[in-house]
Amino acid sequence: QVQLVESGGGLVQAGGSLRLSCAASGRIFSINAMEWYRQAPGKQRELVARSTNDGTTNYADSVKGRFTISRDNDKNTAYLQMNRLKPDDADDYYCRFGVRNTILTTTDTNYWGQGTQVTVSS
Repeated sequence: QVQLVESGGGLVQAGGSLRLSCAASGRIFSINAMEWYRQAPGKQRELVARSTNDGTTNYADSVKGRFTISRDNDKNTAYLQMNRLKPDDADDYYCRFGVRNTILTTTDTNYWGQGTQVTVSS
C-alpha cells in the first residue's frame, strides 16, 4: 500500500557528510513518525533519529550534534543530514514511517524502506 524509497547512501571519508532521503508514495493520508534506523551485520537495528508531526525530534546519543533529521510533509519525504561522519557510522540505514492510510484510519501502520548503505573510510 505504501512504498518507501531511500537514496543518498555511498562512500565518504571520515569527517565528511552525506544526506539521505526517504520518499513515500501510495495510500497516504498523513505521516506521523518519520524515523531513521541503522543496522550493522549481525547486530540489532537501532534508532538513529525520529521526527513526529508535532515537530518533535529525537536522536541517539551517538549522533547528537552531528545528524539532523528533517521532513517535507508535502513531499512525504524525510531527510537525514549526516555531518562529521565516523567509521562507526558505517551501516545500512533504513527509514520507517508511521502512516495513516486514509481519513477513516485511526491507527498508524509502519512501513520500511529497502535500506541504503553508508560506508565511511578512515
